[in-house]
Amino acid sequence: MEFVQNNILLIAVAFASGAMLVWPYVRRSAGGPWVSTLQATQMINRQEALLLDVRDPAEYAKGHILGAKNVPVADLERRAAEFDKHRAKPVIVHCDTGNRATRAAGVLKARGF
Repeated sequence: MEFVQNNILLIAVAFASGAMLVWPYVRRSAGGPWVSTLQATQMINRQEALLLDVRDPAEYAKGHILGAKNVPVADLERRAAEFDKHRAKPVIVHCDTGNRATRAAGVLKARGF
């Protein structure tokens, strides 16, 4: 117990470091499987995957992946029915950081995609 009291800062740094190592794995498992650029290209070309860009329209207008449909993550729940015809195909969700894409993937997964 004395060791813990004398080295509380060291123990806190060790826990924080461990949490930072585990965080990417926790974040990735939240939405769905992640694919590389090569895998995404192959899915688009071979399996006619649906590519959703869930950024805001202003960000989308600055530049986007060719063929991507812009559906802001805030509108996805309301507009998800538009993509029902693509249920049999893979869906690739894209944003700048992965945060919105993870949320959007969770919404789509809940709707059966």
